[in-house]
Amino acid sequence: MVVSMTGFGRGRAESDFFIVNAEVKSVNHRFTEINIRMPRQLLKIEDKIKKKLNQYIRRGRSEVYINIEGAGLITRKLQVDWKLIDEYYQFIEQAKSRYGFEGKVTLQDLLLRADLLHIEENEAGNEELENLVLSATEEAVILLKQMRLAEGAVLKKDLLAIIAQLETHVKELQNYAPEVVQLYKDRVLKRMQEFTGGQVDETRLLTEVAVFAEKADINEEITRLTSHLEQFVQTLNEAEPIGRKLDFIVQEMNREVNTIGSKANDAKIAKKAVEMKSLLEKLKEQVQNIE
Repeated sequence: MVVSMTGFGRGRAESDFFIVNAEVKSVNHRFTEINIRMPRQLLKIEDKIKKKLNQYIRRGRSEVYINIEGAGLITRKLQVDWKLIDEYYQFIEQAKSRYGFEGKVTLQDLLLRADLLHIEENEAGNEELENLVLSATEEAVILLKQMRLAEGAVLKKDLLAIIAQLETHVKELQNYAPEVVQLYKDRVLKRMQEFTGGQVDETRLLTEVAVFAEKADINEEITRLTSHLEQFVQTLNEAEPIGRKLDFIVQEMNREVNTIGSKANDAKIAKKAVEMKSLLEKLKEQVQNIE
């Protein structure tokens, strides 16, 4: 099954107190990598979120964004240090008596002292909120997976089109390769006749042609290349993540084409090799997008 590593999904879950919005996007990556951005109070369920994503994503770099709205997200409580206030008040009264200061201690004087009273904020972190986050995240990643599958179907179509072109080139090579030896034999024979005035040493001619035929033989490469093409198509229908396997097969095909180009010693075959390398480059670029 061809699954793209590129996708996006958005999920939402809400209750009487919270609204959770989750977004998940993924791009190409050699391995599986998940980065999560969310409020601090949810860090304890980060592993649960990653496990949820791993149920749907097997490879690629994923970015998760979680936003929470709700009045109950943060609780505030006034903290008052009554003992310190008592000491502060007594100090002022003693200072007034001792040094003759005038004036009264007002409430405003106490409110200006941050060490006497302050508001403490606590971020909510309860089971209901955690369940909402996981629910929104799952909805987002399901939509992301659907997009990855849809793009994977398009990728498969493109890959099969490239494979079909490569198969055509391989068949043409199979039909043309035997002619290369005969063309070489004709060239050598013509040269011998030119230099010897028409007299030809058959033994030397056959030896020369046999050496060339052995060096220029590309039948093994064609056979292996045909096998790789068949294996590539079969792999497209496998259930497991296939991106790495396809990438390896493309590398093997590229190796065979390089060998064909270097061994053939023929302009037509060399041109075919260049055309096939161009197609393999396109194939490799597309394979990089597959999970």
